[in-house]
Amino acid sequence: MKLLLTNDDGIDAPGLAALAQVAAKFGALTWVAPHTHLSGCGHRVTTDGPIRLMRKDEQRWAIDGTPADCVRVGLARMVPDADWVLSGINHGGNLGADVYHSGTVAAVREAALHGRPGVAFSHYRKRSVEIDWDRACRWLAPILADLLKVPGTPGTFWNVNLPSLTSDEPEPRVVRCPLESGPLPLSFRHDGDLMHYDGNYHQRPRGVGSDVDVCFGGNIAVTLVQIG
Repeated sequence: MKLLLTNDDGIDAPGLAALAQVAAKFGALTWVAPHTHLSGCGHRVTTDGPIRLMRKDEQRWAIDGTPADCVRVGLARMVPDADWVLSGINHGGNLGADVYHSGTVAAVREAALHGRPGVAFSHYRKRSVEIDWDRACRWLAPILADLLKVPGTPGTFWNVNLPSLTSDEPEPRVVRCPLESGPLPLSFRHDGDLMHYDGNYHQRPRGVGSDVDVCFGGNIAVTLVQIG
């Protein structure tokens, strides 16, 4: 199996290294990721200028472009016969409405547009809890094994969010669930003629059984997302 890996936190992000550690058990890896942090860039693509390629080693390229660019370049040049596109593990949740502005999610949406199955992985994080990447890998391995067995459904991709748990909390369950339909809070702080967003991510809507509700409740949210 050939796996194309990317993210929006940059080629050197610990979450991408963690994803590669797990994914290497299932196939041959090709990394094509932004050379710098591009969180929240959405589904932006570069069509009006050059995209610089920076080869790190035989399997790893950094590019001066967005996560969606990474998938486009990767499928066009590095691994045109990729079986799956995997994105993440993002440092922070990508739940509900986040899928529309997340670069992590945009990467696998771009893959779906080209007929390739994909999974976006993110790790929700409470401000007081650091991410344990070794534990994230343990959670991720059986989920990835299960998803890679499922034939890709055209026009869809998977979105997976790991919960933020302290070491003494119970191990999470894996829950298939829909996206939360509620928006992020609308809250801004004025500074002269400047506006600073100060909405509380942790107080966003969380309908019962939605991905936000599942992940905030301490479990792993797995969602099949339809494009279009």
